[in-house]
Amino acid sequence: MSIQPAPSLAPTLRPVSFGHPDAIALNDRVQLEYAERYGDEGDVTPLDPTMFDAPRGLYLIAYDAQGTPLATGGWRTQDANEEAYADGDAELKRMYVTPEARGLGLARRILAALEADARAAGRTRMVLETGTKQPEAIALYTSSGYLPCAKFGHYRFDELSRCFAKPL
Repeated sequence: MSIQPAPSLAPTLRPVSFGHPDAIALNDRVQLEYAERYGDEGDVTPLDPTMFDAPRGLYLIAYDAQGTPLATGGWRTQDANEEAYADGDAELKRMYVTPEARGLGLARRILAALEADARAAGRTRMVLETGTKQPEAIALYTSSGYLPCAKFGHYRFDELSRCFAKPL
């Protein structure tokens, strides 16, 4: 049985810059988790904070009632390029929920909000790359309607990489 917080205590989603101190702190935490899981330096995909600025993206953080950042995620515009993206793509990046906040449904809330925003911005497909050592992420995405797709992005040649897509 999962205990959900009372509605008034439910974490709130706030748009922030990818360069915001809370975004940087959460990104540092997810990078440590990636490094632990994969035995490397983490995700080295080049990211510029402006990639998530409206109208070409959005970056969200879930905060609890005390202002503690609990979860994060963003999307950025992608179009056809040498990394095998397609015109109209919105790429999901840096989905992460802190261990102490897992099981509260925050990843699903952030994912739904990012999909809605990308759709409103005219994007036609949400794409994401994850890895075989992140089974929770794969379960979230497949249960949310994402299907395996042709590989794209920085890790498209990595055997541990898995790419998924969902029409918006």
